[in-house]
Amino acid sequence: MVIGICGGTGSGKTTITRRIIESLPDASAVVLQQDNYYRDYPGLSYEERTQVNFDHPDSMDTPLLTEHIQKLRAGFAIERPTYDFPNFRRHTGTVRIEPGTAIIVEGILIFENKALCELMDIKTFVDTDADLRFIRRLVRDIRERGRTIEMVIDQYMKTVRPMHMEFVEPSKRNADVIIPEGGHNDVGIDLVIQKIRSLIPR
Repeated sequence: MVIGICGGTGSGKTTITRRIIESLPDASAVVLQQDNYYRDYPGLSYEERTQVNFDHPDSMDTPLLTEHIQKLRAGFAIERPTYDFPNFRRHTGTVRIEPGTAIIVEGILIFENKALCELMDIKTFVDTDADLRFIRRLVRDIRERGRTIEMVIDQYMKTVRPMHMEFVEPSKRNADVIIPEGGHNDVGIDLVIQKIRSLIPR
């Protein structure tokens, strides 16, 4: 089973993913985060990489992500890439991911791509107000990704917000379930978990 968790930056996707994992038997779920599948730009300087629109679908290595989902579904392990956010580069090392009963794919643009959508059995969109999403992104990028306040605000205004309106928000129509208020919507999350449990072989 492939479960897609989509939504804007800071919407609460990871919180819902964690809730789903906690509700399933041990070691039965694996997670692929789209953030690890950014394309690499080794020919660009650091300054040039900071100007890349990382919120556009073209910045994602979607063919590789699609291939990895297909391999996991077929029962094969993959070597998942890892991303160096402070330097806007892909690490040379990878992480080995073994197949599981459930594959959770999480990202802001996973419902924008038709090929990815066709691989998913359940597609859940996390719908959270823009102000909350921005605050969460600001805190995360400063604490975890080596950004300054100015960098976060500049990127949000230049690419994050316009790309959300152009690609992420319209992709909501491809969802099977929409959960308002992200990780705070216990009823919505519990309904999704019940559906997943009913579809996973015992």
